[in-house]
Amino acid sequence: MILSVLLYSFVVFTVIQIAYYICFSTFLFHRKKENKETIKVPVSVVICAKNEIENLQKILPSLINQEYDDFEILLINDASSEETSEMMQLLEKKYEKLKIINVENIEAFWGNKKYALTLGIKAAKYNHLLFIDADCKPVSKHWIAEMSQNFSKEKTIVIGYGKYIKVNSLVNLFVRFENLLTAIQYFSYAKMGSPFMATSRNLSYHRNEFFKVSGFINHMHIKSGADEFFIQDAANKQNTEIATTENSFTISETPPSFKELFHKKRLQLTRRKHYKLKHKFFLRLFLVSKIFFYLLATVLFFFYPWKIKLPIVLTYYLVQFIVIGFSAKKLQEPQVTYFLPFLEIGLLIFQLSIFITNLSSKPTHWK
Repeated sequence: MILSVLLYSFVVFTVIQIAYYICFSTFLFHRKKENKETIKVPVSVVICAKNEIENLQKILPSLINQEYDDFEILLINDASSEETSEMMQLLEKKYEKLKIINVENIEAFWGNKKYALTLGIKAAKYNHLLFIDADCKPVSKHWIAEMSQNFSKEKTIVIGYGKYIKVNSLVNLFVRFENLLTAIQYFSYAKMGSPFMATSRNLSYHRNEFFKVSGFINHMHIKSGADEFFIQDAANKQNTEIATTENSFTISETPPSFKELFHKKRLQLTRRKHYKLKHKFFLRLFLVSKIFFYLLATVLFFFYPWKIKLPIVLTYYLVQFIVIGFSAKKLQEPQVTYFLPFLEIGLLIFQLSIFITNLSSKPTHWK
């Protein structure tokens, strides 16, 4: 009797997982529509930086050389040191398209990036804003063009993909897999009409959308997550588009260690408790059903005939390999598919460790 219940439960959780992956496959069929109403717009590229002069010296040439007619680069100097601020001023003199907005910390918003971003957004020359982090760079000279062509009268928020540089290390492979899986989720949710997050490494929207939701006011007390919470507040089925062409990607280096990645993901997990109820439910259901899939598969391995269990497991892996495999190809991450089962189990252990750690202590903001 107990074994029958366990088997039926295993089947249920397997079906839930397969249903998720079928839903995730929706973004694979995304094609940029030839829309006569698509308009070529002037763009303000926004970078918020705090003591990141080395990164800025790397990224600015790739932005200045973008093949796009009308754009500015708005650099928000988020209370950097005096030496860094002086270097920024030299960069402003060097690059004609570069404009610097200096932000000083005030007591009410000490160290809050959202405050700096708000001042920068207000000061931008153009209404269409394209965001990138200082430690990233576009993969091509057509990044601005690829992202901005998704704007139309209806589509005023564009979610892009921020990938990581490939190097031969376990940390790098793990980070790229986790980043790929996250992107598959937020692209597919957006494609299905329920966007829930984006990355600050590659996000664009019309300034009116920012003011419609009163900027970051609803979550100004949370130091991180400006991109995620903005999407939670402002994005919907009607106004959101995704950009998945290779030339629309940005790229950056992975965290150098599991320790830094662990802390970063701890912060992300704490932010998710502020998501909309439906997003919290479906994100948690995906994780919980996967955990029970592996737990029950392990238990049944010892007590149930393999001829019954094996087809169920193989069906799950077949669907998963197809969806993640084609997604990895589309987002230029084919290598992660070769190690999929091991990376997935490792990610589950990693996520459970974060959850348990967060129960005993709260992560502090790490800049």
